Amino acid sequence: MIAFISGSLLSKTTESVVIDTGGVGYEVFIPLSTYYKLPHENARISLIVHTQVKEDAITLYGFLTHEEKALFKLLISVSGVGPRLARNILSGIAASELVSCITRQDQARLSAIPGIGGKTAERLIVELKDKIRNIAQSMPQPHEEPDKSSIDVVSALTNLGYKTQQAEHAVKAAKSRLSGGAAFEELLKESLKMLSKK
Repeated sequence: MIAFISGSLLSKTTESVVIDTGGVGYEVFIPLSTYYKLPHENARISLIVHTQVKEDAITLYGFLTHEEKALFKLLISVSGVGPRLARNILSGIAASELVSCITRQDQARLSAIPGIGGKTAERLIVELKDKIRNIAQSMPQPHEEPDKSSIDVVSALTNLGYKTQQAEHAVKAAKSRLSGGAAFEELLKESLKMLSKK
């Protein structure tokens, strides 16, 4: 099993990265929380990896922190939550906020994550509320999570039907027009303006 990968970042998208390790390029799927912290292409990068093995494929999921990987593994332990949905969950909510929501049993907030309905949100709480305590102690508070507004706005835009890459470009453009750290509502409005111009 591949548990760690380090090499040159050949390419990156909001879905995955390709890392050159000793002349071999590995595609690693990532959540948005990892994407926003990536260095520029051709820079050195190290990712903590979860290897998903099926009869017809071996898929790698990568994270910048041990906490994100631990959350991912907890998510896929929940009945009805596979690796792709777990990655989407981590893309739709900041890791620290996810921990907080499960700890506080905030089913309404969890249900608002793209791809998560009421029943899945309830299962996340029931099956993870006790297991997640160790992770909660090592996680930063939600307001300390970098680029949280950007992650939330991209998720909101994809929920409205925009493609992830299209939403990500709009958020970047909106951030460049807004001074300082824009709040969610302000960043969302500006991002929608960017998209309406295209």
